[in-house]
Amino acid sequence: MKIIFTVTTDLSYDQRMGRICSALAEAGFEIELVGRKRKISKALKQKKYKQTRLFCWFDKGKAFYIEYNLRLFVYLLFSKTDVFGAIDLDTALPNLWASKLKGKKLVYDAHEYFSELEEVVSRPKIKKAWKAIERYFVPKVDAAYTISNGYKKLFEDEYPINFEIIRNVGEVNKNERVVPSEPIILYQGAVNYGRGLEQTIEAMQNINAKLLICGKGDVFDILQVLAKKYGVENKVEFKGFVSPKDLRKITPTATIGLTLFTDEGLSNRHSLCNRFFDYYLAGIPQLAVGYPEYLKFNEEFEVAKIVNRVDPNEIANGLNELLNNKELYKKLEVNCQKAREAHNWANEKIKLVKIYSNLFSN
Repeated sequence: MKIIFTVTTDLSYDQRMGRICSALAEAGFEIELVGRKRKISKALKQKKYKQTRLFCWFDKGKAFYIEYNLRLFVYLLFSKTDVFGAIDLDTALPNLWASKLKGKKLVYDAHEYFSELEEVVSRPKIKKAWKAIERYFVPKVDAAYTISNGYKKLFEDEYPINFEIIRNVGEVNKNERVVPSEPIILYQGAVNYGRGLEQTIEAMQNINAKLLICGKGDVFDILQVLAKKYGVENKVEFKGFVSPKDLRKITPTATIGLTLFTDEGLSNRHSLCNRFFDYYLAGIPQLAVGYPEYLKFNEEFEVAKIVNRVDPNEIANGLNELLNNKELYKKLEVNCQKAREAHNWANEKIKLVKIYSNLFSN
């Protein structure tokens, strides 16, 4: 049986989709992942599944979404598959229309609570448009899953659809844990608004450590300006895009990881993101924001120092406690080892395969 998944990324750095596609391919499904090809896109490495990239003239904004969705719809319409898998709302409509025209199954993989993303909630007209797409699309899917209990509840409170949970947890990082010569605070992921990076750079004025930022996004250039403004440019290193393979080598060399989200939009408040898992899977403690999903996990395995607000003073106090309180740091480090044995992709992917197996058996 074949499944086509669709995303708006260029496929190079999408670790979650890499895990999902590989797990299903290993389970015997024929998988194709469709994304976009950008002018800056690098050549793709061979995977256990087919990778397709559609070129667009426009690179961002409304023009990009319109062009990409039209190109994607045409591509899907002439593709042979048994299941169309929409990853988030930004590829939902082409999948819906193609699945109905071809009489095939439709699955929704909700990485985000899209209509409540920070960049959406501050723009009423944009939010209204995405919410309309959500209400049109979600009731028509044959199966759905998301990343957290918070998202699951939000969806199920509004729609008569059961959402399974497939968390963003990765594989255990087996690269050697290396203690750096100087403390390193690591952020890995999209460098976008709402990730607490502006506040962290301001906090670096009062922290005796290096901040390493791996990733790119909307605020990448703004953060470099802020680093100079606060006089911490010598403490902050911007790595830009880092391949998943190289990132797995970098993460175990850090002292502390960062999982921070501002409280703007329900998507941030109920998130349970990749990097939260990636840090403990590499054996490193982290500073995390005290939203429901992170608090719940931390109650089971205390792997993080929790801050109540994404505020420069709170961030500085939390990071300094992790840097200076050796007893606390060692406790979190030991808990990371325990957590990664209990919560990892080897356990999570069993649930994923079951969703698609049940879809076909029914």
